[in-house]
Amino acid sequence: MRCLVHARPPSPRRAATLGCLLVAGAGALVCACPAPPTALARGQQAAQEFNQDVRFGRSELLLEHVSPSLRDEFVAHHRSWGAGIRLADVELAGMKAHGDGELQVVVRVSWYRPEEQELRVTTLEQRWRSENGWQLAAERRLDGDIGLLGETVVYQAPPDARSGQFPTIRLGGDGAPR
Repeated sequence: MRCLVHARPPSPRRAATLGCLLVAGAGALVCACPAPPTALARGQQAAQEFNQDVRFGRSELLLEHVSPSLRDEFVAHHRSWGAGIRLADVELAGMKAHGDGELQVVVRVSWYRPEEQELRVTTLEQRWRSENGWQLAAERRLDGDIGLLGETVVYQAPPDARSGQFPTIRLGGDGAPR
């Protein structure tokens, strides 16, 4: 048995159908492209990038995201970061939108003073506003340890406190502390 295969050009109707399928496929690909991010999504992204830069000490990038009216105060409150205060971790604990132009961000900061080696945790509230791009408009401590934002911390011993050392006891003597 012989099989003959004939190669003939497609009919005009068939070529039109193939062309429509190609156009429809390209249209489906174009429609599948993601929409541009919303204003709030850009605000969330700015807050995440800012706090990541805070965590890794990229101070040259930080001030771009701080409102000009807050920059001097921000620099004063964060002056000891990297020297007297070391950040162990910065975690975004929550975000809440207030309209399309304002965002409240809760940030949990784990930190320590190198001379103490005691891990502390402070929760901050950041207010972000859409003014010439998203900018940090306010920052305050919500909860946790004091001292992260430059607050003065005074350590005071109780008035009747004695030396932190136990009395010396000598063996072989009368056993009385000296």
